[in-house]
Formats: sequence, structure tokens, C-alpha cells
Amino acid sequence: MNGYSLRDPQVIKTLLAGAVVVGGLLLYSAFRKRPDPNEVERQRRAELVKFGRTIDGTLLDVTEVAAEVAAAAPEAVSADGSRTMELILYQYEIAGVVYQCSQDVTHLKGHVNIQDCRIGFPATIRYDARHPENSIIVAEDWSGLRETANPFKFREPSRNPAGATIPRR
Repeated sequence: MNGYSLRDPQVIKTLLAGAVVVGGLLLYSAFRKRPDPNEVERQRRAELVKFGRTIDGTLLDVTEVAAEVAAAAPEAVSADGSRTMELILYQYEIAGVVYQCSQDVTHLKGHVNIQDCRIGFPATIRYDARHPENSIIVAEDWSGLRETANPFKFREPSRNPAGATIPRR
């Protein structure tokens, strides 16, 4: 025999302590506040803006998914009550691997208007270096969308070469 008895006070105290711990864990899991899916997505975007690497990509398409498809996702209800999802599709290449991704920008309507996006234009993508498929093109305080095909504004060349003097009359 093992020498333990259910009449032993130490065994009873150990079993009671174990039951209290298990009960506490069950109560915690039942009543804890679960994170909202929109909040989880906002935190993911914030982490990518803060720690993500940037790379050039291409804007492939913008689309609005109709109510029938969006009905499967209850978080697709917009502020005005319509059941549509706005998606931006883009691609980028890392180490010879081409990634084609989409980002739901339904909750970012104040930050991006998908009607103004220019398909086929280059864009800046932020991605997680450990998981390159985890990427964004727009966040609350950052946007990789570009107004023109050339991201740099060139200054107009001067008619006057550097160092040349203009004769005065």
C-alpha cells in the first residue's frame, strides 16, 4: 500500500486546496472579459506599425463584399448599419516568395476611402519579419497607399544652373 489515507488531515487539506484552485480557474475562465475581435485586430495593426518592416508592393484591387457574404461575419456591420466589408487586395515579394493578401478596412473608413485607391500603383506594406504573411497596408495612424506612382516629390529643375549668375541691366 502507498501509506496515504483519506482520513489524514494533510491529504484532506491538499485535496481541498486543489479543489479551490480548480474552482477558481473555472470561475476565471467563465467570467473573464474576452477581447473584442475588432480590438484584437486594432492591436495587431498597432504592433505592425510599431515593429513591422516595410517593403514595396502593388495594390491589386479594392472591393466591397455584399450583404449575403458579409452576413456570416457579424463584425462586418458598419457604423451606418449596412452589412458590407471593404477589402483592399495587395501583393508583395519577400525572398522570392510572392504574398497576395487582403485587408478588411471596413472599420478604417475615416482613414481610407477605397474609391480613391489607385489599382496597379505601388504601395508600402508593413509585415512581421517572423511571419511575412502577417501584413497591413493601412492602419489608424499609418498608410502605405500612395497618391502617385512615384512616392518622391521631385522639385522643379531651376532654369538657372547652380552657380550661374544672372546679368543685371
